[in-house]
Amino acid sequence: MKLYPFRAIRPAPAHAQRVLSPPYDVVSTAEARAYAEGNAACYFHISRAEIDLPDAADPHGDAVYALAGDALRRFLAEGLLVRDPGETLWVYRLRQGDHVQTGFVGAVSVDDYRAGRIKRHELTRAAKEDDRTRHILACGAQTGPILLACRTSAALNAVAERLTAGPPSVEVTGKDAVVHSIWPVPAAELGALEAAFGPLDAFYIADGHHRAASAARARDQLVAQGHGDGPWQRFLAVVFPDDQLRILDYNRVVADLNGHSSAAFLAAVSERFEIGPPGAPAAPEARHSFGMYLDGAWRRLVAKPHVVPEADPIGRLDVAILQAQLLAPILGIGDPRTDERIDFVGGSRGTAELARRVDAHGGGVAFAMFPTSLDELFAVADAGLIMPPKSTWFEPKLGSGLFLNEIAVR
Repeated sequence: MKLYPFRAIRPAPAHAQRVLSPPYDVVSTAEARAYAEGNAACYFHISRAEIDLPDAADPHGDAVYALAGDALRRFLAEGLLVRDPGETLWVYRLRQGDHVQTGFVGAVSVDDYRAGRIKRHELTRAAKEDDRTRHILACGAQTGPILLACRTSAALNAVAERLTAGPPSVEVTGKDAVVHSIWPVPAAELGALEAAFGPLDAFYIADGHHRAASAARARDQLVAQGHGDGPWQRFLAVVFPDDQLRILDYNRVVADLNGHSSAAFLAAVSERFEIGPPGAPAAPEARHSFGMYLDGAWRRLVAKPHVVPEADPIGRLDVAILQAQLLAPILGIGDPRTDERIDFVGGSRGTAELARRVDAHGGGVAFAMFPTSLDELFAVADAGLIMPPKSTWFEPKLGSGLFLNEIAVR
């Protein structure tokens, strides 16, 4: 595989702390507006430009995308963002508590994406693709990176260790206490990094399926307008070896028991799962086991062997087992993407948040999941299949505003 050097737009070091924001798609408009309040350098003025329009404004109206492009040009004119003088790659490290992950920032080929060498595991929604495609074209830049995973190798680890031996060129800490550190890859090391990536036969999208699809659509539109080769032929990405990434649990809260009493619900569940007594630890410790919060207490569920299709890379996933054997047949959650009775809670919120939501609602049930592994994700993507909705929660999230890939036609 190939990770291409690119000419980045980045924050001026003196402004990086003010520019840094969370990714555009992990906050609501209200949250983005509150985050950016009093900070004209906050990246949400570009990535969520609707925060600078009245509350009643259409977040997907033409004015939003025009405002995003204007904000990017303002950031450049005021020196908040600067264009690098030349192309290179970058090492990017995130530190959250005791967890540290180190990856490489560059550009990857849209053709590799279309050919399936950059592998997907999620479906995308047309409305979300439309939004980011319009945003890319209005800004003339890919404004947020795609999170990619690859198989780890000793060569990649050795290069990363060498390049991070000295102090970073930029280091900033987000409001969530995640530390973001960046090192440029010297020209003399680009060959070593290319050689380390060369033997790999695939990259895997871990997070950012809509950003990737939108970058490809923007490329197609520019090519259709007669623009051949250019930076739009690639999209911005951060590639992490798989041993660097951390997937947290992605938990479920259901608002009611679908008309069942607690006793009837437990009886139905017991046909497919072993049910432990109340008072169990909330978090499961192994695949095919679940924490279930019901009537003020945690119980341990373990899927019975006859409901686990181990030969099926999709069906054997814990999220698929829970959906097929409990959420759909017992609780009536047919499509978890659209059913308003179910909510999803990322593992960073903790299992106490699950109990709080059930208790606050005065009923229902919550399920604490065992995290999906990267090996499971790779197996699904390698088979050309699609993961069930809300299967993975990667933490920490990439910082937004630290790298842009300019694709403006000049």
